[in-house]
Amino acid sequence: MSKSLKRVAKALEDAGVLAEIIETGDQTRTAAQAAEQAGCHVDQIAKSIIFRGEISNEAVLFLTAGGNQVDSAKASSLAGEPLGKADAALIRAQTGFAIGGVSPVGHLNPIRAFIDPRLTEFSVVWAAAGTPRHIFSLSPDDLIALTAGALAEFTT
Repeated sequence: MSKSLKRVAKALEDAGVLAEIIETGDQTRTAAQAAEQAGCHVDQIAKSIIFRGEISNEAVLFLTAGGNQVDSAKASSLAGEPLGKADAALIRAQTGFAIGGVSPVGHLNPIRAFIDPRLTEFSVVWAAAGTPRHIFSLSPDDLIALTAGALAEFTT
C-alpha cells in the first residue's frame, strides 16, 4: 500500500468514517473514468481541483461534481484573491499527493476548501484516495466535515 493511500485510509479511520476504498483495474484520472469504475453517475465524483492563490501563494481546493467545471472568476471571488494554475510541485508540497490522485482528505498541510453544492444531492460520493488507481466512497456530509469545506457556488 502506497504512503498516500495509507494517509487517506488513516484520515478516514481517525475521523470514524466508514469508507469503502477500492482499487480499480484502470486509472481514474478523469471523473468519467472514476464514475465508470465506481458504477455511479459522473456527478457523484468529487473532483479535487487545486488553484494557487496569486497573493498568498497557497493552494486552494475546490471539490466539484464530476460533470461540472470551476468558473475561475467565481473561485477567485470566494478565495478573496486572484487564482492561478497550481503546478505539480505546489500540489505535492501542500497535499502530499500527485496530480491525478489528489484526495480531499489526508493532506500533509491544511488547505482551504470549497465544495460544489451539487455533491450534496447524492447519498454517496466518490473521491480519489491518494493514487490514480484508488477511489473511496463517503457521504457528502462526511466530505464536508472532513475537509471543513464551505458549500459555495463556483461552477459554470
